[in-house]
Amino acid sequence: MATNKKFRRILLKLSGEGLMGGREFGLDADTVDRICHDIRDVHSEDIQICIVIGAGNIFRGISGVKTGIE
Repeated sequence: MATNKKFRRILLKLSGEGLMGGREFGLDADTVDRICHDIRDVHSEDIQICIVIGAGNIFRGISGVKTGIE
């Protein structure tokens, strides 16, 4: 991390697709773990982070279809 911060606050939008890793649907634990570590590193630089997580792929997955979600 650079010592000269350009931003004090950031908005991070994580797509559900990005959280899937190599999977067809759902979440990939290794991918989520890596992203969490990256977020922790940024936060340790006293940068405030707002996180928006997309969930379209989760809801469009097989389990969603079974419960009636189109």
